[in-house]
Amino acid sequence: MILQLRSFLFVVAVILIAGMTAQTAHSQGNSLKSIPNYVKVSGISGNINSAGSDTMLNMMTLWCEGFTKVYPNVRCQIEGKGSGTAPPALIEGTVQFGCMSRQMKPTEVDKFESKFGYKPTQIKTSLDTIAVYVNKDNPIKGLTIDQVDAIYSRTRKCGGPEDIVTWGQLGLSGDWAGRPISLYGRNSASGTRGYFKKKALCKGDYKDEVREQPGSASVVQSVTEDRYGIGYSGIGYRTSGVRVVPLAKRNSTVFAKPNAENALNGSYPLGRFLYVYINKAPQKSLDPLVSEFMKFILSRQGQQIVAKAGYDPMPASIAAGEKAKVK
Repeated sequence: MILQLRSFLFVVAVILIAGMTAQTAHSQGNSLKSIPNYVKVSGISGNINSAGSDTMLNMMTLWCEGFTKVYPNVRCQIEGKGSGTAPPALIEGTVQFGCMSRQMKPTEVDKFESKFGYKPTQIKTSLDTIAVYVNKDNPIKGLTIDQVDAIYSRTRKCGGPEDIVTWGQLGLSGDWAGRPISLYGRNSASGTRGYFKKKALCKGDYKDEVREQPGSASVVQSVTEDRYGIGYSGIGYRTSGVRVVPLAKRNSTVFAKPNAENALNGSYPLGRFLYVYINKAPQKSLDPLVSEFMKFILSRQGQQIVAKAGYDPMPASIAAGEKAKVK
């Protein structure tokens, strides 16, 4: 009887999970239908050069692959060494596209403006949620932002009452209780690192114990291999070896999962846009290659690629507003 009941409950759980997954896919599909298809034009050729965010590397590669299927005479050169590498590359003119998982800092904008006499053009391309990852075996239910801060930061500016160094301090028992938390994060060139510092650490300082990784995939791989590890990166790098931890705002116990709806309504505290910056002189038309590539990214086909890469497409109204910047 007990086995039958467990089997029944398992089946119900599978059905519910499948239903939620289908509902999410259906919701994305309806959103994408509101975004116009890309319309091919003639005479597009040349080289697309991009530098910047590691978080956006896979997505930018997929965008380029999709674009070159439409325009076979276009070639792509994509680098993803961190958001901090995008502004210098744009200023030096070695790339047309600067991918950033954060907004440009005022100092970066000032350097660009001092050379060109106008500010760079910022284009929102997609929605991301920075996920906090633990090993797939970790049973933790959720974390508050002040707990995340107390885990990662030595200054605890989010208000946590004590430094958190073991899993037992977060309520885990048994073998977990006395185990030290292994910290994994991104390096100084990473926009994700800067955003996490601002939002999850309340602009505090990272602990020296954080093991800085060169890319998002490295963070996830490290947590996969370290049963007692914790790490953060964009949601597009989630794998079967890790679990995504629901998060709550400061002084709250309402945990939210990282998805587009929760990012837009603010219930998930680490939602953000992913950006591409371009050099567009006022009152001048963009180079056709640059213009069409940005239109492709903001089209239905481009936003379908966003979903394929593991991120969330933008609402049609936001995509339309961004597209108006590249006419």
